[in-house]
Amino acid sequence: MSGILILVAVIIFISILLNNASSKFGIPMLLGFMLLGIVFGSTGILPVEEESYNIVERLCSAALIFILFYGGFGTRIKAAKNILTEAGLLATLGVILTSLITGTLCHFILKWGWIESLLIGSVVGSTDAATVFSILRGRKLGLRNYSAPLLEVESSSNDPMSYLLTVVFLALLKEGIGAGQVVWIFVAQVIFGVIGGILIGKFAIWVVRKIGFATSGFSSLFFIGVVLISYGLPDVVGGNGYLSAYICGMMLGNAKFREKKEMVHFFDGINSLMQVFIFFTIGLLAKPSSLVKEFVPALAIFALMSFVSRPVTIALILTPFRKYPLAQQILLAFSGLKGASSIVFAIVATVGASGLLTHDPFSIVLCIVLLSISIQGGLLPFMAKVLGQVDPEVDVMKTFTDFAEEADLQFTDLHIDASNSWAGKTVAELSLPKSLLICLIRRPDGTKLVPHGKTQILEGDNIIFCSTAYSGESDIKIIEEDIKRDDSRIGKKVSELDLKKGEQLLLIQRGENNIIPYGGTVICEGDNLMINKG
Repeated sequence: MSGILILVAVIIFISILLNNASSKFGIPMLLGFMLLGIVFGSTGILPVEEESYNIVERLCSAALIFILFYGGFGTRIKAAKNILTEAGLLATLGVILTSLITGTLCHFILKWGWIESLLIGSVVGSTDAATVFSILRGRKLGLRNYSAPLLEVESSSNDPMSYLLTVVFLALLKEGIGAGQVVWIFVAQVIFGVIGGILIGKFAIWVVRKIGFATSGFSSLFFIGVVLISYGLPDVVGGNGYLSAYICGMMLGNAKFREKKEMVHFFDGINSLMQVFIFFTIGLLAKPSSLVKEFVPALAIFALMSFVSRPVTIALILTPFRKYPLAQQILLAFSGLKGASSIVFAIVATVGASGLLTHDPFSIVLCIVLLSISIQGGLLPFMAKVLGQVDPEVDVMKTFTDFAEEADLQFTDLHIDASNSWAGKTVAELSLPKSLLICLIRRPDGTKLVPHGKTQILEGDNIIFCSTAYSGESDIKIIEEDIKRDDSRIGKKVSELDLKKGEQLLLIQRGENNIIPYGGTVICEGDNLMINKG
């Protein structure tokens, strides 16, 4: 037991180091997690047998539900309104075209059977939101002409179509179903998936707005249940659970309710955890010998997708809109990165078509993803600059989610005593900086008022300020020092303290009171000093 716990701790620590390396050097983080899994699996530290494929397939599929739900949640309809039609076409028709073109090329060039070729094409037909977001946000790469929101909506919503095509071709391979059954599978997946997502999303919004939660923390538990049921119910009746989860997440993400910010922070952590779990687990399943064996066909398919399938699809769908120049289309085609969803669908295909395929779809797709993340992902910032598609005025951090790296509002209060020069002045006479706003005044008698420029400040008022929170917390290093009985600083004023150059006393905690110090504040025994080390 202890050995397992230590091993898990080591994996977590290495993952943190990989995340830091990703932020510092621009290396796609998820690639590191996958390679870490390959090392642990191939060396026998965490061996995974082929019999475990069924279990891994279920676990990874469950993790993908949360990723797609959060992808929908982060899709801002307002930000996407200018490109919603194009993104919708890329996420549906684009996946179909990419899959069919890739499958056809596999059949004629690699001499594979039709169904197996189209199955592989379907598995790799979608682009991966997590990989695209990781690179664009990690490098803070703002793109011209709405490229970022276009990639956002496409990559976060195209997995359901890829999964649908995978299900259809798996059924054709296993059962030899007729055209009528293919149409029914397609229709049922879409209709039940859409209806399920809308109804469950509406129900969840009604609950959080009308009923609420008596105990803090239960909202997170409720939303986990929403994610699971948004997939489970449509899937039971033949619908596309991934599509339902995405739509449900999108409805919640664009609705207004009190628990939304809490939900964002919670699911942001869950989403990251699920991505790490999928890529690490996928690495454990990988066998270096199989990867070497399937590398040549994987390289061929990667090249066919990169230089034929994806560019042709982009050109066919975006050219008629007459607002996407060639350079932008080339960048969008190059941004079709593959990731976790393609590998999960490859595991589904491996389990579902066991013994019916001449090649190993898991190893092939894993090689494709490794090539995509390392080559396309690594060169994406360079290609954006070469093609002249970088726009420094575009804030990519606000493209992908309503809350990601947005500055939080911060509230501060100030008591106005008789010695304060503000007493008797109006708000307009204070000459406050533009980034600071008085949002509320509490009079001594308990009256609360929202001020305007002519509101007069009185002695005894408590003024509530509103400002944006500073986002560079790592630049401020705060240490705590307790003032004990024999401390030489007891009885001294703040102005008399021997602080080192660059140090600043920010706060004195005295019992239950927090004191903002000034030069004349006297240090007392038992004080807790909060010092900024700079």
